[in-house]
Amino acid sequence: MSLLIDGIGELFTADKERTVHHDAAIVVEDGRIAWVGHRRDRPEADEYFDARGNAVIPGFVDSHAHLVFAGDRTAEFAARMAGEPYTGGGIRTTVTATRAAGDAQLRETCARLTAEMLRQGTTTVEIKSGYGLTVEDEARSLRIAGEFTTETTYLGAHTVPHGTDPDEYTALAAGPMLEACAPHAKWADVFCERGAFDGDQARAVLTASAAAGLGLRVHANQLTAGPGVRLAVELGAASADHCTHLTDSDVDALANGDTVATLLPGAEFSTRSPYPDARRLLAAGARVALATDCNPGSSFTSSMAFCIALAVREMRMTPAEALEAATAAGADALRRNDIGRIEVGARADLVVLDAPSHVHLAYRPGTPLIDTVFRAGTAVS
Repeated sequence: MSLLIDGIGELFTADKERTVHHDAAIVVEDGRIAWVGHRRDRPEADEYFDARGNAVIPGFVDSHAHLVFAGDRTAEFAARMAGEPYTGGGIRTTVTATRAAGDAQLRETCARLTAEMLRQGTTTVEIKSGYGLTVEDEARSLRIAGEFTTETTYLGAHTVPHGTDPDEYTALAAGPMLEACAPHAKWADVFCERGAFDGDQARAVLTASAAAGLGLRVHANQLTAGPGVRLAVELGAASADHCTHLTDSDVDALANGDTVATLLPGAEFSTRSPYPDARRLLAAGARVALATDCNPGSSFTSSMAFCIALAVREMRMTPAEALEAATAAGADALRRNDIGRIEVGARADLVVLDAPSHVHLAYRPGTPLIDTVFRAGTAVS
């Protein structure tokens, strides 16, 4: 069966030129894009969908999210809004609640948040562990995450549990915990930061994870300048995430390597921290992605559209740059070329906006602009 999506007022393909087409149409066959062009040249198809002059964009690719958790950190957020600084220590609060929760509770939270994301146009999401921090709890977190995405990330090295020796915990995360979690994970991540894992500890976990066959990601340079970005590039990590505090050598490393700089403006919004300088990274030639960092403590948003608006307003990105960062560049951060783009052969993950242009995502922040979501060519929202 083939589907013709016709009447597209504006089509944002998310190629590297950020091309915009007008009066376009798309044909989908077997869940993939089979044809893209001007509507005057559209072929026949078995089924028809009228976009009614609205804009069509790729489905959002959220390449950084923490969705397997329990508990609530509303009080922590309120305290930050009253002036208390963010230090990252609240992770342990969620760890305590997550360990105490049953599988059904964790599964329900993950299901609710992924459904919420889908309604808002996110058709691919990466989900991390990191709120268990025991061998058993990390492994079950990844098993649950795997029910909702193929992009699962082992984050046993999220923080050192209270009362635990950091080097002993690093050995656990690089050894028995990794061994138990690797069968359920595609990626491994480490929070390389002051108060979490230093460069040597992060290297130990990442190199062991690579040897176990996992791809690499790094929480890097969120709170301070440090070794995280350069370590990510050196080890060939797919992404270095946060990238808030960068030296010139960090920017050069990202510009000259294959590691995507994934920026998470929801975290800066929620913690009242300085935003990353996206313009500096783009000017240097670095590949820049956007993601939500959806988590219960420092960025409890599931909205990629909100992150696009923040990137445009606070990080000096153009609307086209921000949208490409939230789609094709997010796919690159997952080392995927079958999603995040509207091109022949790509999976037909498409979002019809209730707006004539992609610019409205930043122009009308906070407004529900998602009309219809297609995943693999099927309307799902």
